[in-house]
Amino acid sequence: MIGQARRGGKSWAVTERLHTYAELARLDRPIGNFLLLWPVLWALWLAAEGVPDLDILLIFVLGVLLMRAAGCVINDFADRHIDLHVRRTRRRPFATGRVSEREALILFVVLCLLAFGLVLLTNWLTIMMSLVAVVLAASYPFTKRYTHLPQVHLGLAFGWAVPMAFAAQTGAVPPVAWLLLLAAVLWATVYDTMYAMVDRDDDIRIGVKSTAILFGDLDRVMIGLLQLLMLLALLQIGLRSELGPLYYVALGGAAGLFIYQQVLIRRRERHHCFRAFLNNAWFGGVVFLGIVLDLHVWQYFV
Repeated sequence: MIGQARRGGKSWAVTERLHTYAELARLDRPIGNFLLLWPVLWALWLAAEGVPDLDILLIFVLGVLLMRAAGCVINDFADRHIDLHVRRTRRRPFATGRVSEREALILFVVLCLLAFGLVLLTNWLTIMMSLVAVVLAASYPFTKRYTHLPQVHLGLAFGWAVPMAFAAQTGAVPPVAWLLLLAAVLWATVYDTMYAMVDRDDDIRIGVKSTAILFGDLDRVMIGLLQLLMLLALLQIGLRSELGPLYYVALGGAAGLFIYQQVLIRRRERHHCFRAFLNNAWFGGVVFLGIVLDLHVWQYFV
């Protein structure tokens, strides 16, 4: 009986640790996976001019999930002395003392190594570009202490998978890939500024920087300008890729979602700013739907 109790206690302890690690990696909050995945899927379908190679698709989907988890871990490590003072993050594992610095760093390294193992299945260009991806992911959480533009850095960290996807699928990085990277950076700056608006009061109090603080009372105007630039970049991508009308119809729907987000943030209420942030998962899906419909439906009618 005592032995069974001990085994049960150990099993429970292991389960608790795994649950804590999963929470640290934000496996319970998939919104970040979608925001990171959509530009990668845009890139893969455009690079392949249709369905990408199955092995490349699997490598990038799994790689995105692993690197997003790694990014969340290193972000919480960087913010371990801050999260306790922010309303939205005060129950995270570091803030509640449920995980150690050593555990977090080990988990970060393991996740990065797993992702790098996947990249090794691609070509040399993609492998070399992946080294930049690790540097961007590891350095992003620390930028909020030194610059008001951490959202731009996040966009680079999230968007770097775009030229990597072109490199893996085609062995080259054409100009349209860099234009798509620009669109990804603009988009991340948009949605992460909305996210930062949720924490703006807390961030000002503890000295953390963000575009939401930098923009101040012009936050909605600046977000609107960034949304417009992102739509123009997507329009140019469609023209350069010779996409058909279904893509532009989807782009019109995506523009409607941007307008809806502006309505949500008009009073700068925390809850509605967070809803606007979440709505971007639908935005990315609509753009991807437009690409897929054009490449797999419209092409058969022309």
